[in-house]
Amino acid sequence: MRLLSSDHKLCELAQQFMADENITQRSYKFRIYPSRAQTTRMNGMLALLCELYNAGLQERRDAYRVERKSIRYIDQQNQLPEIKEIRPELKEIHSQILQDVLRRLDTAFQSFFRRVKERAGCAGFPRFRSRHRYNSFTYTQSGFTIRSGKLQLSKIGQVKIKLHRPVEGKIKTLTITRSTTGKWYASLSVEMEAQPLPATDTAIGIDVGLTHFATLSTGEKINNPRFFRLEEKRLSNAGRKLSATPKGSILRRKHRKIVASIHERITNKRRNFAHHESRKLVNKFGLIALENLNIEGMVKNHTLAKSISDAAWNQFVQYVTYKAAWAGRRVVLVDPRNTSQQCSACGAIVPKDLSERIHHCSCGLTLDRDHNAALNILALGLQCVGLRAIEAALL
Repeated sequence: MRLLSSDHKLCELAQQFMADENITQRSYKFRIYPSRAQTTRMNGMLALLCELYNAGLQERRDAYRVERKSIRYIDQQNQLPEIKEIRPELKEIHSQILQDVLRRLDTAFQSFFRRVKERAGCAGFPRFRSRHRYNSFTYTQSGFTIRSGKLQLSKIGQVKIKLHRPVEGKIKTLTITRSTTGKWYASLSVEMEAQPLPATDTAIGIDVGLTHFATLSTGEKINNPRFFRLEEKRLSNAGRKLSATPKGSILRRKHRKIVASIHERITNKRRNFAHHESRKLVNKFGLIALENLNIEGMVKNHTLAKSISDAAWNQFVQYVTYKAAWAGRRVVLVDPRNTSQQCSACGAIVPKDLSERIHHCSCGLTLDRDHNAALNILALGLQCVGLRAIEAALL
């Protein structure tokens, strides 16, 4: 009986582990419309939170410089009741929001120490925040509810929210964000079970580029929308007008908002494009092979830096990856070396510069350069999957 009971417990633990593995995090972003009084209230909260962040950073710096002492998150959190007595206005802010500010500061220091340990170039010591660049606060567990189309926020009140889609899963955190144009958004982080799509054995290799945004191994091409290039002239005119206005004037504030609106429009278009194209690929293919590109190194080429940044390949890869994980698909990132030079038919290396758009090989294969690269990427992706399957079988 003892053995049976033990086996039963092991079964329960295994089922719980499998259930936990199936649970994923998802976020929902909604536009909110606070009243004028609520907007003033939240702007004041952000200014106080920015002040708390900077004070915490100053305390850590001074403690290390003077006493060679490292201050932890828990040490600063325990000081919050005393700080509230000195600064009564902080009592008007939910306690979890104040704790999250110190947690953000601790995360910044942990990331700094990790970069120092990895010796990854310039480590980048945490910096003080400007009140104009501190634009969000987070309720980590409670203090908010959604009822009858309204978002109830502790210490703020009921805020109108545009719920353009239903929220599924268990809500864990809520982050209120102010955009550079003064718009307000609510981001809900939820936990829910993954919803895999029907299994499929189709695979695709994708070569990203500048002439076309992407070329698939099937020969299909996705056009490059070049959102920044389309808005570049308008942005240049708006920036010129901004530079001509006196600093600190109301007119300068107005033109700064116009420039921010153009940048926001470009960002929204680019994000929408990446969402749509990544969703099409994830819905259609079971295995997606992509290049593991060093974007940071590529933008050092000043001739192509603007076009590479405008294409936003990294954003596209991120969207494909998380959507594939959600849908039960597989994404493989392969080494991009020689994918454009190697012949997809015979494997021979055919050197060519960027101006040569057609691949000609002595084996007789004549193919579009990007299509040839996509076929090589697909072959590398399938090879990676095959190697992993063999290793798993041996184990």
